[in-house]
Amino acid sequence: MRNVNLMGTGIAGLPESLWDSADLEVLNVGDNELDVLSPRIAELAGLVEFYIHGNRLTAVPDSIGELRGLTVLDLGHNRLEQLPPGIGRLSSLEFLYVSDGALEELPEEIGELASLRYLGATDNRLGSLPAAIGSLKKLVELRLYGNRLTTLPDSISGLERLLELHLDRNRITHLPAGAAGLSELRILSLRGNALTEFPSQIAGLPRLQYLDLRSNRIRRLPETLAGLPALEKLDLRWNPLTGEPPWLRALIERGCRVYRSRTAALG
Repeated sequence: MRNVNLMGTGIAGLPESLWDSADLEVLNVGDNELDVLSPRIAELAGLVEFYIHGNRLTAVPDSIGELRGLTVLDLGHNRLEQLPPGIGRLSSLEFLYVSDGALEELPEEIGELASLRYLGATDNRLGSLPAAIGSLKKLVELRLYGNRLTTLPDSISGLERLLELHLDRNRITHLPAGAAGLSELRILSLRGNALTEFPSQIAGLPRLQYLDLRSNRIRRLPETLAGLPALEKLDLRWNPLTGEPPWLRALIERGCRVYRSRTAALG
């Protein structure tokens, strides 16, 4: 595997000689001063992993979609305002990192990433997700914390292999009915949102092990919560809960760690 590592070298542009490297498989130009990515990136047809994190990019050329063998694309910690439609042509892509940017939306074409297993779009300005997100049938981890989401599209039910869903620090007021279809989900983190009621859809997640509801506005807990057979940890701290329902003790006695207020865990 041919590897070029120019990470942290202070470059403001890619060297012209790079475009002659058709056999290049791994390119790391992270933590530099790049503010433009040339459309000639498409000439690196053999690229498998591309790391261009920590630069000054505000956009990515549509030609990046020609890198059909790319499996890892790290665009995090830039100033990206949008992703090009061409990103949907990356048919081999498994890991996509676009965290810490200025994205207000994800393109519908993101649903065409049939091989995607990990999507990290944290700390952006996303106010909604495209319905096409539900087409990511191989996705196992979705990280969206630190955005402006108020809910998720009902198509989220299509994420049939999803194991982890991280939604902390958004503005979520409710979950869609489709969330009940996430039957493989193990981790659901909703810390720091605007939930006023316990999401009833969660009661239909048979493999859920970790549920974080800290810092919301939930006052009451439904008895259906006791029916989560795999739940190992439930964090309810910093919610204005009224009273302790009798079934909560049964959940604790079953071995589930329950956290309330600022005191030690119950159980």
